[in-house]
Amino acid sequence: MFRSRWIFVAVPVLLLFLHLGAVAQSVAVQPTPAILSVQLEKTLATVSPTLYGLMTEEINYSYDGGLYAELVRNRAIKDADWMPGGWTLVQNRSAAASMELERETGPSADLERSLRLKVMKASAEDPAGVQNDGFWGIPVRGTTTYKASFYAKADHAAVGPITVSLVNDDTGEVLAAATSEPLTSEWKQYSLELKTGSISTSTANHMRLTIARPGSVWFSLVSLFPPTYHDRANGNRVDLMEKLAAMNPKFLRFPGGNYLEGDHISERFNWKKTVGPLVNRPTHHSPWGYNSSDGMGLLEFLTWCEDLKMQPVLAVYAGYSLQQEHIDPGPALAPYVQDALDEIEYITGGPETKWGAARAQNGHPKPFPLQYVEIGNEDAFDQSHTYDARFAQFYDAIRKHYPQLQIIGTTGVKSRTPDLIDEHYYRFQDDFYNDAHHYDNYDRKGPKIFVGEWATMEAAPTPNFGGALADAAWMTGLERNSDIVALASYAPLLTNVNPSGSQWRTNLIGYNALSSYGSPSYYAQVIFGNHLGSEVVASKLEGAGARFYHSVTFDREKGMLFVKLVNASPDAQAIDLVLSRPVKKTAELVTLRAKTKEATNTIDSPEAIVPVTSTIDSAGSTFRHVVPPYSIQVLTLSVLE
Repeated sequence: MFRSRWIFVAVPVLLLFLHLGAVAQSVAVQPTPAILSVQLEKTLATVSPTLYGLMTEEINYSYDGGLYAELVRNRAIKDADWMPGGWTLVQNRSAAASMELERETGPSADLERSLRLKVMKASAEDPAGVQNDGFWGIPVRGTTTYKASFYAKADHAAVGPITVSLVNDDTGEVLAAATSEPLTSEWKQYSLELKTGSISTSTANHMRLTIARPGSVWFSLVSLFPPTYHDRANGNRVDLMEKLAAMNPKFLRFPGGNYLEGDHISERFNWKKTVGPLVNRPTHHSPWGYNSSDGMGLLEFLTWCEDLKMQPVLAVYAGYSLQQEHIDPGPALAPYVQDALDEIEYITGGPETKWGAARAQNGHPKPFPLQYVEIGNEDAFDQSHTYDARFAQFYDAIRKHYPQLQIIGTTGVKSRTPDLIDEHYYRFQDDFYNDAHHYDNYDRKGPKIFVGEWATMEAAPTPNFGGALADAAWMTGLERNSDIVALASYAPLLTNVNPSGSQWRTNLIGYNALSSYGSPSYYAQVIFGNHLGSEVVASKLEGAGARFYHSVTFDREKGMLFVKLVNASPDAQAIDLVLSRPVKKTAELVTLRAKTKEATNTIDSPEAIVPVTSTIDSAGSTFRHVVPPYSIQVLTLSVLE
């Protein structure tokens, strides 16, 4: 991810979505139909089985406050050095108390801080405590079980138990509550379940931890989880995982771009500090301006892959951090190379290996599959120009121990030949329209291409339909050239749409604490990822108007032909399809369409623009089809024997 800071603008007011139907008489149509000829017997390239996937990193509160389902903000009391951010004091009526950040008292050597609550006066009727407002609110739903936990100790046993409550901001109503065992003078974890009844769903809620007697209590690693995807402990948000699953992704590139490197070497993604019990994960500062809980650690990335049946694309730290700190190749770099080898062993090693045994102890005895390893991220920005030598040191070690792995470079190198090069593109509409043939004439003798980050930068915090059109236009070029483009992933993937929640202008999926939505570009990704053949067959488009794009892929085994059509013009485009083999008369047509390029989806209007599926009953070896203005379409044709 390029280190850019953007000034955010308001999302345009939504225009009503024009549902798919007959092209209105008032809509202009290109006077002469274009001709799209398809030769199914002529295969130009094999489509990469891993073409479309996901790129992720901790930006825009993508993990904490996003995909990672934890609802408590600053749970480890480590977000700031001077105050317990996210926490406020509770003093009901006659209660009296104070709170402060304790820097040298915590439940472990890794979590050495805590929140100290000192209660001078409290009772069962008027308890005192602390509250957490979550990430722009805590979402609470009716008839739902929440799992709460915390580490705590007291200055004396008479302090008694802790009551954990979910409380509505507006009414003060307690929506759910549970009480722990009495505290002791030693650090201990307490786990509770909070069950809501028949209540209204909202985000205007907070969590309270209160006591009814005077005394001092220290809190750390305070956690609250809703139900998670596949019911995984320490798992992910259901709605966001469902949206990602709908994209049919084939891989996940993790742990991220800049997030991998950190601003400083000490702030890199140090994978060994992200595995095992949460109390042993020290957290670290993200380069996007906030602290990462590291709840989304290496094993959680891998189980994310497992849940969505994706291949992991592992990026390993390669000795360069964003503030131009680097490690010279040679002996100084050797420990970091070993870290990468250990990480690969953690992922792929059997239980007889050191790190495979550690993974099994962490709860996953079975090794994970691994095909791709990327060395660093955007190392062309390293002003020391040491990447070539650093890459070689990693390359040689990984190739020696894991010769089956495909190794990805982040920029051009001369010392070794990577299997793939990771290329990143952030552009505006016109740039991508003009670049739809970018890979047509690429050298097929060199490394293959991983388009690890790319996006049309239009609108904020998520793309408008103009962005989706340019995305789709450029993706037709990725598909036509998927013999050399092996993997491609839009970025950034996720953004929290609350004020100060986004650090990047244009992002694929937006959400707040309660709900989420897919942008028009998201739906373009969905329909492209779910309609892809195994071969690129020969096709020729003649006579089309400006800004009309296509790709044709064929699944020969299933006899399914996928014709993608992108019309970025304000005029409808008639095309005559001429196929070299007969097809069934009935075909499926998926259309994503808007009246204007400025139209979009938002958190309040999440489905203004969505794909619409219909059928065509007049398909054949030759037939005419009219593509509406400002539309993305996929025709699925059943080829006859």
